[in-house]
Amino acid sequence: MGALQQGLAEAWVAIATFVPKLVVFLIVVLVGWLIAKAIGKAIQIVFARLGFNRLLAKSGLGEMTSKSNIDIAGLLVKLVYYFILLIFVQLALGVFGPNAIKDLIDTVVLFLPRIVVAIVLVLVAAAIGRAVGDLIRGALGNRPIGPVLAKISFGFIVALGVIAALNQLGIALTVTTPVLIAALSALAGVIIVGVGGGLIKPMQQRWGKWLDSAEAQFSGTTGGSTGGPAGNGKKPGTGDAGVSGHA
Repeated sequence: MGALQQGLAEAWVAIATFVPKLVVFLIVVLVGWLIAKAIGKAIQIVFARLGFNRLLAKSGLGEMTSKSNIDIAGLLVKLVYYFILLIFVQLALGVFGPNAIKDLIDTVVLFLPRIVVAIVLVLVAAAIGRAVGDLIRGALGNRPIGPVLAKISFGFIVALGVIAALNQLGIALTVTTPVLIAALSALAGVIIVGVGGGLIKPMQQRWGKWLDSAEAQFSGTTGGSTGGPAGNGKKPGTGDAGVSGHA
């Protein structure tokens, strides 16, 4: 009987100790949820005032995100919302002492800002790439090679931004290195097959045509623009024939 009473007393002590901790946990989480909702709503209003979607379209990523149904503004708002909420959950779990769930949330809280920075890096790179592309397109005027070079420069700068974003996330080496090796292997394979299959001569001819076309576009020269002997202002048959007729 004494052992039963001792067990019930210990259970009551455990409940009496746990319930206040649970109440504090719920209060902290509720406060964090309210603050996260308020900050998320404020960020949505700021994005609407700044015209975030319009800026995204100017950066050149508007078409990509519209085709893939990705809402960059909404994604950023959700990341900030969950970041703030998880911080309060992390604080609330501290009342229960060290535990595995708190350690997991600590890792997630440390990783979420990296995702935000990575998205910002890609957006900045896209804006810079769009500006460089516009400069190239404006410098080359109406030449057909202008849009091609603008797209190439835009893609190259965005690729640099993506690599920087992956580096920020800590997965650049595990992702970009195999992709780079695969691309170089494919290029080496094309060269080997091309050389073995007699691709040198056809490619020399094509490169010659491409370079001549590019040189003509940059120099602005067109065929047949220089005058020949017929442009001396004399009419045919009015030279020596007139002298002989006078004789």
